[in-house]
Amino acid sequence: MTSRHPKPIKPGLPGQASLPSRPAEPAPPPEPLRLQRAPQLPALQALRALEAAARHRSFSRAAEELALTHSAISHHLRALEDKLGTKLFQRTGHLMMPTNVGARLAERIRDGLAELEDGLREASNGGAPQVVRLEVSVMADLANAWLIRRLPSLHAALPGLDLHLRLHAEITPPDPYSVDVGIWHQRVDLPGFACHNLIEDHVIAVASPALLARYPGFTLADLPRLPMLRFALRPWRDWLESAGLPGTEPERGPIFQDAGMMLQSAVAGLGVATARLQLASDYLASGELVQIGTTRIPSSLHYWVTWREGNPREKVILRFHSWLQSQVAAAAPRAPLDAPAPDTQPGA
Repeated sequence: MTSRHPKPIKPGLPGQASLPSRPAEPAPPPEPLRLQRAPQLPALQALRALEAAARHRSFSRAAEELALTHSAISHHLRALEDKLGTKLFQRTGHLMMPTNVGARLAERIRDGLAELEDGLREASNGGAPQVVRLEVSVMADLANAWLIRRLPSLHAALPGLDLHLRLHAEITPPDPYSVDVGIWHQRVDLPGFACHNLIEDHVIAVASPALLARYPGFTLADLPRLPMLRFALRPWRDWLESAGLPGTEPERGPIFQDAGMMLQSAVAGLGVATARLQLASDYLASGELVQIGTTRIPSSLHYWVTWREGNPREKVILRFHSWLQSQVAAAAPRAPLDAPAPDTQPGA
């Protein structure tokens, strides 16, 4: 008879069989990495409000430019100051002047907006070669008598340039931050601005051949008998004395604030004018004007080309400045300036 062996008992509680062991529970999955959230930027309208207010030194003028109310501009700027924890503007007289922090921030916003506009313009062209917009403020006389005649050459040299001209008539330059390039009579002596004299020039006397034809046998001594056009920013006295004539300032004759308009009046035969040689060069070359005598005096007004260094469009600005210099060199008189014009030999 076969003996029956009891089944082995697995270790466990005394007198009990052990239950099968459970598999170990899996470790909980690691928590996903939390990406650091980018700082929330202020509203674009608030940034534009800061840039415009800093440029105009006025909340009201910024509101006009952006088609907002004065209170909306104030609200945007107070919100920015609260967010940044610093003062951005302070009142000085009737102006709202940006603080150092506000001015620097406005400058960086201006650069950023320019880059954004250029990028959007390039994207709208389907990736075509980028058209670069350049805001240029130029003295009205230089624009009318000299620059506009040369714009076809500029477009041929810089086909991607979208030039926006603003004419300026006052001696005091506008806010240099408001444009990319300024061509003004006064220097801009501010940190971070380049300023170059464009033209070393002289002043001569000019008249139309038709006007001189009305005075047979005209000589330099007869000049005071002719109608004399007057320029508000330059008296006749210095030229007359240098020519050996009585330095009496003419008491009659139209007075012009714009030298370009005065030149056009001289071409029309309204009178004799003093003019910068560069501004008159095209009229002299075409025969619309002739030089009277040989006298020339240094010009007291210069044209300073000014731009902010580090401008996002500085490469184009440098090419524009180089083109201006080439045009000045090309317009330089080819004949000696001492050669008097026909029929205007000085007399006794």
